[in-house]
Amino acid sequence: MTNCEIIEIAMRQSAEDIGCREEDFKANKNVISPLKLGKNARKYLKEPITCNFVSYGNNIVTASINETLDVVSEYVKKFEFYHCFETPNMHWLNERLIEKSHKICFMAEYYLPDINRMSVLSCAYKTHILKQEDFRELYLPEWSNALCKDRKHLDILGVGAYDGNTLIGLAACSADCRDMWQIGVDVLPKYRRQGIASALTSALAKEILNRHKVPFYCTAWSNIRSVRNAIKSGFVPAWVEMTAKPVTVVDGMNL
Repeated sequence: MTNCEIIEIAMRQSAEDIGCREEDFKANKNVISPLKLGKNARKYLKEPITCNFVSYGNNIVTASINETLDVVSEYVKKFEFYHCFETPNMHWLNERLIEKSHKICFMAEYYLPDINRMSVLSCAYKTHILKQEDFRELYLPEWSNALCKDRKHLDILGVGAYDGNTLIGLAACSADCRDMWQIGVDVLPKYRRQGIASALTSALAKEILNRHKVPFYCTAWSNIRSVRNAIKSGFVPAWVEMTAKPVTVVDGMNL
C-alpha cells in the first residue's frame, strides 16, 4: 500500500462520514453540503451531529444540518479555511450556534502512516500480539485508551508489552470502519519514557497494514505526549475535524 493509496482511502472514508464526495477534499475552494452519515461511516460517530468541519490541508469541507447551514456557510466564507479551527474565530461561530441551541463539541487531529518512515521500533520488554479473545479481562481504567468497553466487538487486534508476566503496555485497534482501524495506546505510569508506546504503536501499525487495512491515530492537539508518539511511530498529520452538537448533548458531557 502506498501513501497515495492511504490518503485516498482516508478521504473516501471522510466523505462517507459526512455525506460529501471524496473529490471535495482536493478542491481549491471550500465546500459546503448537507450533513448525512453514510451507511459505512465510522461506527463511533453518533447522532445528533449538528455540523462537522473537515480539512486535509487544501480547503475546508463543511457538512451541516439545515438549521445551522446558514451559520456555517457564513463562517467558512468569512475566514481563511485553516483559521476556522482557531480562536478567537471559533467564538464567532460558537456564539451564533448557541443562538440556535448548538455548540462546538469536539476538535481532533488525525494521523496516517508514512510508508517511507514506518519501521517496527524496539523496547526493553518482550511483546506479544493479542487477539480479541485476549482482551476479555483487560477492560480496566489503565487500558481505556487502547480498548473501549462500550464497543468491545470492534477491538480486534493488539500488541502488549510485558515485564515478566505483567502487562505494562498495550496498543490495540478498533475496526471503526471497513478499511481503517484506529490505534489507541496505554503504558503504566512507572514504565513511561522508555520507548514502549512507540514500540507497541509501530508494531501494531505494521500488523494492521499486513492485513491490508489502514491504521489511523487520533489525538487532541494539546496532547503533546500522544502527538510525539504518533510521529515517532511513523505517522504524520493527515486531517483535522471540528464537530458541533446540540447544547443539551455538550452540556451533558460536563456533568
